[in-house]
Amino acid sequence: MPEITYRDALNLALKEEMRRDPSVVTWGEDVAFYEGSFKVTRGLLAEFGEGRVKDTPISENTIVGVAIGAAMGGLRPVAELMTVNFALLAMDQIINHMTKIRYMFGGQVNLPMVIRAPGGGGSQLAAQHSQSLETFFMHAPGMYVAVPATPADAKGLLKSAIRDNNPVMFLEHELLYNSKGEVSDDPELLVPFGKCEIKRPGKDVTIVAYSRMTILALAAAEELAKENIACEVVDLRTLAPLDTETFVQSVKKTGRAVVVEECWRTCGLGAEIATRIYDHCFDSLLSPVQRVSGLDVPMPYSRKLEKLCIPQVEDIIGAVKEVLSEKY
Repeated sequence: MPEITYRDALNLALKEEMRRDPSVVTWGEDVAFYEGSFKVTRGLLAEFGEGRVKDTPISENTIVGVAIGAAMGGLRPVAELMTVNFALLAMDQIINHMTKIRYMFGGQVNLPMVIRAPGGGGSQLAAQHSQSLETFFMHAPGMYVAVPATPADAKGLLKSAIRDNNPVMFLEHELLYNSKGEVSDDPELLVPFGKCEIKRPGKDVTIVAYSRMTILALAAAEELAKENIACEVVDLRTLAPLDTETFVQSVKKTGRAVVVEECWRTCGLGAEIATRIYDHCFDSLLSPVQRVSGLDVPMPYSRKLEKLCIPQVEDIIGAVKEVLSEKY
């Protein structure tokens, strides 16, 4: 299989789906002539024209609202928000309309739309442009939430999102755009929603992670293997639907769990994962579940302080060693 970047994998998914289905359209700020802030929409305007690839005004509420209407009218829009932080300006459309329309109309209307949004910290973009808001969306029933960690999953999940009749929030970590990996060139190879993947098998500890934290978890597992500690890394891939069964079975096997999340710790995703582990694995756990989370502060601009606020490989290694040292 060819090795391409996360960015190019997303671009390929868009091109393949737009070639396959003329109802797939995309719009957002600077997605057409500038080809996107992160160049994910490179070449789309030249191949598909202004009728299907459109620049919009700087109005996130409008970008999402128009996508909702277009989806109800029979198109399959892929709306790009320049950053997930700007989704806060469109939360009325997302929470009050996008997630509820299929329910409010008794299932008589489909809403096949995707909102693509880069996010996450680590680029010195400070408090308003470095947030990880996945739990905000996961908390609201009525939409899917995808958080791909690898180029292969980015392509396969985006294609599944575009073909699905439910609205999807598709969250891309900005620091992953240049990462590389093998990606199938089969245009019909999809990655299903609601299915975790065990990225690395192990027997001593289960590490549950998603998005960029999966990459850090794999790096931590590689380091710990040098000390004969075998970590099993479970990549969630989608937060809604959430595949509880896969990480529960992993924890039942290892008896120990570390959950890694970039978002704020308070009411974070890690709390939900830990609760489900306690609910299903109480008699199997050999020690308490450990959480590695972002700090509960607005993201600072200083690179040194920013690094302290975001989980690092050494934090995951420390949590694994702690969970191994503790006993019930």
